[in-house]
Amino acid sequence: MDTWKSFDELFGINQNYMNQAGSTWDDIGRINVGIRNAAANIGVDERVILSIIMQESHGYVGVETTYSPEGIPTAGIMQCSGCDGYPNRNGLSQDEISSMINGGTQHYKANLQNWGDQWTGESIYPALREYNSGSVNPDNLSDGQGATDSYVSDISQRLGGWAD
Repeated sequence: MDTWKSFDELFGINQNYMNQAGSTWDDIGRINVGIRNAAANIGVDERVILSIIMQESHGYVGVETTYSPEGIPTAGIMQCSGCDGYPNRNGLSQDEISSMINGGTQHYKANLQNWGDQWTGESIYPALREYNSGSVNPDNLSDGQGATDSYVSDISQRLGGWAD
């Protein structure tokens, strides 16, 4: 966590990628507001929220809904089960964008609580694994158990400034 960049640095690095993915500049401003509000209200670091967004949807507010191997829909900018999604749309309202961010952040917060709800790697990284795959091999966070094996590593790299 010592190598994590500030939220403003990370947002600056990623905003052009969000635009290239299909979000309007107004959407991107609303994503920024939504992240800051969710972080303050739910108690998750804004950098983690942003990194999940970039990993899951590249910051595209109109990302398609995907489905887990069990057929469970994962929708919205954070690709979260039970969240609203707005496939192929942009120019969303602050309420629509904040709803997606709040839903995903609440889901991650529940995962974080399963792992002690501490501001340590021992809580944050297993919670990321659980967010992505629904279960965790605590001895190997790169074991996606059918989900993205590199998810935790990818998020860690994003927190340090990597973008795509």
